[in-house]
Amino acid sequence: MAKQGKRPIGIPKGVNISMESGGLNISGSQGTLNFAIPSSVSVTVEKDRVQVGFSGMEKPENLRGLVHALIRHRLKCVTEGITKKLEVVGVGYQAEVKGKDLVLKVGFSHSVPMEVPEGLKVKIEKSIIAITGIDPEKVGDFAAKVRAVRPPEPYGGKGIRYFGEYVRHKVGKTAGVGVTPSA
Repeated sequence: MAKQGKRPIGIPKGVNISMESGGLNISGSQGTLNFAIPSSVSVTVEKDRVQVGFSGMEKPENLRGLVHALIRHRLKCVTEGITKKLEVVGVGYQAEVKGKDLVLKVGFSHSVPMEVPEGLKVKIEKSIIAITGIDPEKVGDFAAKVRAVRPPEPYGGKGIRYFGEYVRHKVGKTAGVGVTPSA
């Protein structure tokens, strides 16, 4: 990341970046994101590119690379948006959207309503939950909260998992065939 952080970041067409006190304001076709910049890193915005550098005596190469990658990712998010998909696996397990709530029926005696955060959209197709937004932190946090309601269990594989996530299966107990209980 240190070498990557030295390169300037090209600003896509239709994206505006402005410096505010202690951060960047990135706006694009999907919306606007605010991004706080650490004090040891400086960011200069030119007409078609962004350059990340140092703002003091200390030169944290790793922090410059991190800020560079985060800015580049947010530029992509404000133009295209970001989507996380979750898969509901299990007999009778289902999810539905009611108003501003995501309602999960995942084997409990009751359904689990979850309020969808501001700025996120939830779509459901069969057993796939698609969470869409422009803020990668909000999308990831909400997807993790939904998954935490019923994480995939290793014996049957039932639960809520990220789309394409591999769940390692364990072998269950075997009935002691031919073994007599000792008295």
